[in-house]
Amino acid sequence: MTTRRPIRGRRPVDDLAGEGRRTAMRVIFPYDGDLDTLNLYIDLPKGASQEEVHPDDVLGRHSVRVRPGRRLSMGSYFNAFPASYWRRWTVATETRLTVRTRGEGAVIVYRSNARGNQQRVDSVRVDGETTSTFDLPFTTFGDGGWYWFDLVAGTDGMVLEGADWSVAESDRPYGTVSLGVTTFNRADYCVRNLGVVADDEDLRAVLDEMIIVDQGTKLVEDEPEFPALAERMGEQLRVIRQDNLGGSGGFARNQYEAAVGGRSDYVVMLDDDIQLEPESIIRITTFADLCRRPTLVGGHMFDLLNKSVLHTFGEIVDPYRWQPALPGPDQYLGHDFARTPLRKTAWMHQRVDVDYNGWWMCLIPTQVIREIGLSLPVFIKWDDAEYGLRAKAAGYHTVSLPGAACWHVSWIDKDDLVGWQAYFHTRNRLISGLLHSPYPYGGELVRRAEMDDVKHLVSMQYYTVEGRLQAQRDLLAGPDRLHEILPQRLPELRARMANHDDSTLRPEVDEFPQVHAPKPRRPRRWGTPSMSRMVLEGGKAVARQFLPLREGAEHNPQTLIAHKDNKWWNVAQYDSALVTNAEGTGIAWYRRKPELMRSMLRESATNHARILAEFPRLRQAYQEALPRITSFEAWERTFGIEPRDRGTEQ
Repeated sequence: MTTRRPIRGRRPVDDLAGEGRRTAMRVIFPYDGDLDTLNLYIDLPKGASQEEVHPDDVLGRHSVRVRPGRRLSMGSYFNAFPASYWRRWTVATETRLTVRTRGEGAVIVYRSNARGNQQRVDSVRVDGETTSTFDLPFTTFGDGGWYWFDLVAGTDGMVLEGADWSVAESDRPYGTVSLGVTTFNRADYCVRNLGVVADDEDLRAVLDEMIIVDQGTKLVEDEPEFPALAERMGEQLRVIRQDNLGGSGGFARNQYEAAVGGRSDYVVMLDDDIQLEPESIIRITTFADLCRRPTLVGGHMFDLLNKSVLHTFGEIVDPYRWQPALPGPDQYLGHDFARTPLRKTAWMHQRVDVDYNGWWMCLIPTQVIREIGLSLPVFIKWDDAEYGLRAKAAGYHTVSLPGAACWHVSWIDKDDLVGWQAYFHTRNRLISGLLHSPYPYGGELVRRAEMDDVKHLVSMQYYTVEGRLQAQRDLLAGPDRLHEILPQRLPELRARMANHDDSTLRPEVDEFPQVHAPKPRRPRRWGTPSMSRMVLEGGKAVARQFLPLREGAEHNPQTLIAHKDNKWWNVAQYDSALVTNAEGTGIAWYRRKPELMRSMLRESATNHARILAEFPRLRQAYQEALPRITSFEAWERTFGIEPRDRGTEQ
């Protein structure tokens, strides 16, 4: 019988916390004083110039210089302490801030409440080499609030040598993690993150192994830097080759290996194309160790192409519409800390409770995996949301922890609702709704799914609708074929791309016939229409599908539409249009095909009528199958490996 290895004792990061204390969070700064991310580590004073905080002022990973007469605030994303999260979820009742400085100045401690109101808590004058400590209770943080501190330098300046937030030691063991990376032909990103892990000794102190599941043809092991990094990592690195089973297949393998290995208390799901902030792994591991019960702990996502922009701060599933949503009405995607720092953003001070965390960075206790199973076999899309909802139903919550994050290309620069990914969005959303919707017939799930088909049809996106129709057929076929079709659907969907103009891209507009329209039209830039206008335009768009093509539309596009204007209420005006894709790498010629549209519309209506009529039967079938299709045994057959002992908890 495989058993877990004994839990390690105190870690090197706890040495500065003192006897009876455990480090919850260390104050950190960007490597090489990276100006693109500096605002995430230091809240620069209003109107501060780059000359006031120069990259050379960042003296190391934990140290910064404050120039004479200047003030720097650690009320920043990575260095403010999210006290309300620690109060809500962990056994800790207070934190101790320890600040080590050199030179003359002052240390001032602040707190906020859930409304974002700020209050000065304490301050101390310092001179020479000084260690200042502040014991700070969690009493007032029921709904939200943070702690942070400012540094004010005297006439000769001062240096922050280091600072940390600690909590009282408890009987909770010190857990360790496996990092689970799934990759498909992003070997360069994987090697880059492997180098970050190899260089960080503190992270490696909590690491059992980094597992890279390579499902591509451009292999991680073929990268020039890999052999040297592999030698440095030693037994802490394992690369597994397997067929392309998508993100869910790769992450299921990560979960499986961590759970059956008997070494790790947690596995951290990591996307392959992220830029890692390694301290985040230490933070979510420590937080998970101190949670009252086993908890999934996730990190937030910053925009890799605009690094001061926070793309997501927490995610829920709208239970009636059954689509991802933001937990709070004041939240929005794309918050830029370079423009509005944490201290000035009131909605970030209220604690955000979530349903799930994206698997760009999410810690899952192996105990939970053994109990509720592995990922759904759904290739991509909704696997992370479904897993979070499944864990929540079993009594295991997810926390998206501020101060833990990675950088990833945001969804703003992608459009995965069209093309081959539409199949997975459609099918997997319906599956997750069948499994977890609190409403007898899924609320608005089915109606909105049919409306989405209509929007794509009036937008002349026939390849997208072909994939969505296949998704509906596969859903109706039941859950027991999900493993069988896991490696099949993507190549089949890609093979159909050549049959449709809207999925055939060319790099330049000059490769198409000239734009010509008898009555030129301009794109309608309404933003999102009001409900009444949307109903009106939707009626017009559907009615237009039953009219003959306007003269010349089949041979010449009538307009050129930029991706930002590629909305159904705009595209539906035309019989043909050149449309730029989300990445800006190609252009497709959308052409209206009335007979194809009507045929697809009939099938869509028929499929959705069946799904709605059979919703109770389908729900029962998928819920009964869930333990079976997410089991270790089912995934072992899909992986093509021999069954292994899952081990036991000690």
